[in-house]
Amino acid sequence: MNIQEAKREIANTLRAYLRKDADGKYVFPAVRQRPILLMGPPGIGKTAIMEQVAEECRVGLVAYTMTHHTRQSAIGLPHIVKKNYGGQEFMTTEYTLSEIIASVYETMERSGCREGILFLDEINCVSETLAPTMLQLLQNKTFGNHRVPEGWVIVGAGNPPEYNKSVREFDVVTLDRVRQIDVEADLKVWLDYAREARVHGAVISYLTIKNNRFYVIDQEGERQAFVTARGWEDLSELLKSYEEAGIPFGADQAMQFLHQEEIARDFAAYCALYRKYGSDYGVSGLLAGDLSPAEYREKTAMAAAGDFEERFTVVNLLLEQLQNDFCCYEREDRFVTRLHEILQQEGKVPEKPGTDEDARVLRRLEEMRLSTKEFHLHEKPAVQEHLRKLFQEDTDRREKMITDLHARLERAFGWLAECFGEDGPEMILFVSSLTRNARAMDFIVWHGCAPYLKYSQALLFWEREEELQRACRDLSLSGEDAQNAQK
Repeated sequence: MNIQEAKREIANTLRAYLRKDADGKYVFPAVRQRPILLMGPPGIGKTAIMEQVAEECRVGLVAYTMTHHTRQSAIGLPHIVKKNYGGQEFMTTEYTLSEIIASVYETMERSGCREGILFLDEINCVSETLAPTMLQLLQNKTFGNHRVPEGWVIVGAGNPPEYNKSVREFDVVTLDRVRQIDVEADLKVWLDYAREARVHGAVISYLTIKNNRFYVIDQEGERQAFVTARGWEDLSELLKSYEEAGIPFGADQAMQFLHQEEIARDFAAYCALYRKYGSDYGVSGLLAGDLSPAEYREKTAMAAAGDFEERFTVVNLLLEQLQNDFCCYEREDRFVTRLHEILQQEGKVPEKPGTDEDARVLRRLEEMRLSTKEFHLHEKPAVQEHLRKLFQEDTDRREKMITDLHARLERAFGWLAECFGEDGPEMILFVSSLTRNARAMDFIVWHGCAPYLKYSQALLFWEREEELQRACRDLSLSGEDAQNAQK
């Protein structure tokens, strides 16, 4: 399955394992709560989904990379204690609390979450001395003499042996006590995540056009060549920082993250092209409606005459700009909503700002308080009316953002239809990308977008037609196989 399906499976497992009855006791028997074992190639986001699941399910998370640990840190240090057996006193060995188990208790104290995920990465790459301890954990949910606290689900992750020479194969006895989920790299799923995480537009655009370069592992020859999802995301952060600082970016930098020379050099060249197209097409002015009629005709003719790569790059440039707009609107909407909630509670604010929106809300509330003092307002009705007018300024600003974003979306649809037609692959890419974008869909669902509804119907028809064509091809192939078998 892909990484998002694995994430959903882990979240569902968490909900199943942590269900309680009317007396507050766990319904799922502890002895049947098999640990989850995620197995897949490196760099596809196994660690990232743990953080997402913990946040969405509102549970704690303790994450360890097991190759960094020794037997002592896992099971604790030995110490001698006196024990009395059958009237005789003996010296025996006990162990201090495992560092990993101690981290679970510390997380419970710090976060207040009594339930959570104990995530152990690279679990099948541990040292020879630690391997029995890992098997004991998976089989019995204990580190040495110390049991993982009730309410904590164990999730391990590892790479198949073809990706890591340090891998230790689990035996049948161990595998029979875990739930193994095999995860594969999936570009479509990663692109959805990348847009939400605001990965650099050049990375998203490049992989949209050249999707066979997303994940490459080539271990033949003297030097290993590989490109992973982790590499693309880390490269994106460097690229954004270099651009903001005005630092040149080229193939040398790309090869530090993309360990396949051909792909690294090709991407570096594409980055330069992406920046040039962004300048040539003036996407910001196009969406804002600032182009003169002559400039608009020039951009339209240039796009219509472009090759496949140029056309798809232009679509992705539009999508990148609109994603920035959706993010800005989302922040503004959260701010206004949070401000309204606090004003409804007559200004009762949290002691500490938990998010950037909370900090901004606190600043706005302080501005409002000072404003009432400037106008010498003390009576409650007068204060409330003044606050209502001030809050109206915030809601008006949000409404203007909605109106402007509506107009920008409609301009994008209109221009693409004029350049490439209403049912071309460029429009399909644009509509399908919006459809898979959570922020875009949230805006469209709440505020509507007539062109999106029009073209999404065409996209649905196109997808059904493509599905029918695939089915026909499959039937044709199966018919040929049957004929060959008869011969």
